[in-house]
Amino acid sequence: MARSYEILDSLRLENGLFLAAPSNDYAYVWIRDNVYVSLAYLDKPCRTYEGIYHRWIDMLKEYEWKLDIHCRIKPVHPYEYIHARYSRDVQEINTPWGHAQNDAIGGLLFGIGEGVKRGKPVLRNEHDVRIVDKLVRYLYTLEYWKCGDSGAWEENVEVRSSSIAACVAGLRNVKGIVEVPQSMIDKGMTALYELFPYETSARKYDLAQLSLIYPFRVFGDEMSEVVLKQVEAQLVRDKGVIRYECDSYYSTYERELGRHMPDECYRGAEAEWCFGFAFLALAWIQLGNRQKAEYYLRKQEDVMLEDGSIPELYYSRSDVWNGNTPLAWTQAMYIVAKQALEKE
Repeated sequence: MARSYEILDSLRLENGLFLAAPSNDYAYVWIRDNVYVSLAYLDKPCRTYEGIYHRWIDMLKEYEWKLDIHCRIKPVHPYEYIHARYSRDVQEINTPWGHAQNDAIGGLLFGIGEGVKRGKPVLRNEHDVRIVDKLVRYLYTLEYWKCGDSGAWEENVEVRSSSIAACVAGLRNVKGIVEVPQSMIDKGMTALYELFPYETSARKYDLAQLSLIYPFRVFGDEMSEVVLKQVEAQLVRDKGVIRYECDSYYSTYERELGRHMPDECYRGAEAEWCFGFAFLALAWIQLGNRQKAEYYLRKQEDVMLEDGSIPELYYSRSDVWNGNTPLAWTQAMYIVAKQALEKE
C-alpha cells in the first residue's frame, strides 16, 4: 500500500488537486478523477480529502457568477456548463470540450457529503454551504433526470444511467446539509428504473454502470447484481474491462480509421481499461462476495507494472499499455479495493 500511495501522491499538485496522469494529454485536473482519488483518503488522518474539496469549492466561488446564471437558466452550449476539466491552476480551458457531464457534479456533491458524514471538515463556512446549495439548484435547472450529457467518457450526449446515479447519490448525501427536494431524488430514481438494466436507451452495457454499485449504491443487491453480471459477461477482457462494445477510443484501429467509422469497424479491437478490475472488486465487495472480489483484485495486480503503477489501459489483446500511466483514479481505486478486503 505504501508504494501505491507514493505513486498516487506523486500526482498531487501544490493546490491539493491531482493530475489525471503525467502525460501531455492528461496533464489536467478533472472533477470526476479527483472525486475518485479522494476516496483513497476518506478514512486517513490527513487533510488530503478535504483539501481536494476545498479547492473545488474555491474554484466554484471564482465562477460563482456562472453558477448563478445556470441556477436559473439551463445551459445550451457546452462551455456554459460547469466545466469538467481544468488547467493545473484550476482555470477553465477554452478548447472545445464535452463539458455537459452531470456525473461530475453529482460526484462532487457525493464526495462532499461523504466527507461530512465521516467528520472531515469539508465545509469551512456558510459560503461553502451556499455553493453546495447552488450546485443542487444547478442540477434542478438541468432537470438532470432527463438531461442528456457526455458522461464519464466525455462523448456523445445521451441520457445515461451512470450520470443520473451520480446525481441521485450526490443529492442524497447533501440532503440535510442543504435543502434537497425529495422529488428531485425520486425523479432520478424513476429515470433509473426506466433505463434499467442498461446505460442508455441505445447502449446496453457500459463499464460506467459499475458506479451504480460502487460508490453510488443506488440500487439494492438484486438489481445491482443484474448490472454487475451483465458487465462481467459482456465487457471483461484479459487486461481490463472495455468501456463498451465497439469503443473506438484507443482501439487498435483508431490511428488508421479515426473514431467516426461505423461501430462494427472497432468490434474486437477495443482498449482494455485497467481500473475496471478494481471497480469489479469493489462492486463484489458491496454485494458481499469476497471470493469474486479477491479474483478481480488479483487481476488488477496482474496488470501492474514492475514499479507498482497501473496503466490507464492496454491495447486490445496485447501487452502494450498507453502513455497515460500511472492514471490517478486507477491507482486510487486499487487502494480502496485492497484496503476494503484487508478490513474484512
